[in-house]
Amino acid sequence: MYQDKINAYFDDPAVEAALVEAVSRLVRIRSVREDPAPGAPFGPGPARALQEALKLAEELGFSTRNYEGYVGAADLNGAETALHILGHLDVVGEGTGWTVTAPYEPKVVDGMLYGRGTDDDKGPMAAVLFAMKAVRDLGVPLRRNVRLILGTDEESGSSDIAYYYAREPYAPYTFSPDGEFPVINIEKGSYKPVFTKSWPADPRTPRVKALTGGFRINVVPPEAEAVIDGMDRATLEPYCARAAQATGARFTLTEEGEDVRIHCGGRGAHASLPEEGNNALTALLALLCELPLAKSACTAALQSLRVLFPHGDCAGTALGIAQSDQASGALSLAFSLLTVSETGLEGRFDSRVPLCATEDNCKKRTEAAFAKLGFSVSGEMEPPHHTPADSPFVQTLLKCYEQYTGRPGQCLAIGGGTYVHGIPGGVAFGCGMPGFNGNMHGADEHLCIKDLITACKIFTQVILELCA
Repeated sequence: MYQDKINAYFDDPAVEAALVEAVSRLVRIRSVREDPAPGAPFGPGPARALQEALKLAEELGFSTRNYEGYVGAADLNGAETALHILGHLDVVGEGTGWTVTAPYEPKVVDGMLYGRGTDDDKGPMAAVLFAMKAVRDLGVPLRRNVRLILGTDEESGSSDIAYYYAREPYAPYTFSPDGEFPVINIEKGSYKPVFTKSWPADPRTPRVKALTGGFRINVVPPEAEAVIDGMDRATLEPYCARAAQATGARFTLTEEGEDVRIHCGGRGAHASLPEEGNNALTALLALLCELPLAKSACTAALQSLRVLFPHGDCAGTALGIAQSDQASGALSLAFSLLTVSETGLEGRFDSRVPLCATEDNCKKRTEAAFAKLGFSVSGEMEPPHHTPADSPFVQTLLKCYEQYTGRPGQCLAIGGGTYVHGIPGGVAFGCGMPGFNGNMHGADEHLCIKDLITACKIFTQVILELCA
């Protein structure tokens, strides 16, 4: 009954301009987690982003609260809360390869707003605030409240939301616009173990003196580097050319005294969608294992890692844990972190596991595969999250999505984990439309402004359905 009014409200060019500027205000702040400080448990960047978001909410007319820098809350009214909407203001590091604009200088090009955090998750947070404002401006009487919860640590473990719910109760309904439409009712579990191996220093050459790859567990490494002792640039160049052709990665050589530094450039992506990136770490391992390196414990360890994580294997096939089920899809795997020194290595991979994954067919198989090659492994599995598709809440969300898109609603399963993972009855709902790739966690992250306006309309309708 409110659809015409909601459409008219958000089809106003002035509203669209205000929404884009609101997102841009948040994107201009580099809210990457850093060392804690008083009032800033996740560093100054996330704290500044939270302050700016709460200031924006107050400007739009909402009462706010700052929970000691962990999360902020914006309330539509003072009634009993029926709906929690959970989103986050922290972002992953900017990485490299940006071409349209600098990461923290938002720019509109061809209907897209570019900048780190536009798609994940500052754009969706602004959309929720504008939906709340629309409900108030339309003058619809409400009997219950909606609360937007603005987190600051989603990318690094979600300890912020744990802090909030240790102090506040769950709401009857909860969704997070940190995924995609229609409704994500299944979030895969995860297995992200640490593996190590050590050996005595060995001066024989040629050898790998050092290697670093990746910068965050949940990002496919866009870069990796190795320092080689005992080979010159001219000798390495043909190996790099062949590896580039085989992997699609880019290799750059720099002479540093007697050593040569090999830089590998790939393409970053969210670790839950490793096939969308080009893993620089596994590409570099593929190159190193073709070099005529001295036979040593270090060389053997690198060759073992190439066996376990061959370039292009995004399903855990070589590790022996590939599996899938009809409801949640296939296991995905990204080898995302590795550091190698003269005397050992430490690494991690990020796997997103389906409903059918168990300790026997995933964790124990991994441990056995590593143990066979002399590695130590530690880490536990996190269970998946599943809210039934036929719940009244999920059906309400699907109805609102269909109402404003004209597309059929359905439930989805994803490898990414959102704030609702573990919250009873919670689902991810928006903000991306089917088929859209905003390149979150990668270079040139962006959102579609037209789609964000549609999301505003959907969120407005949801609030009215649940709170009016």
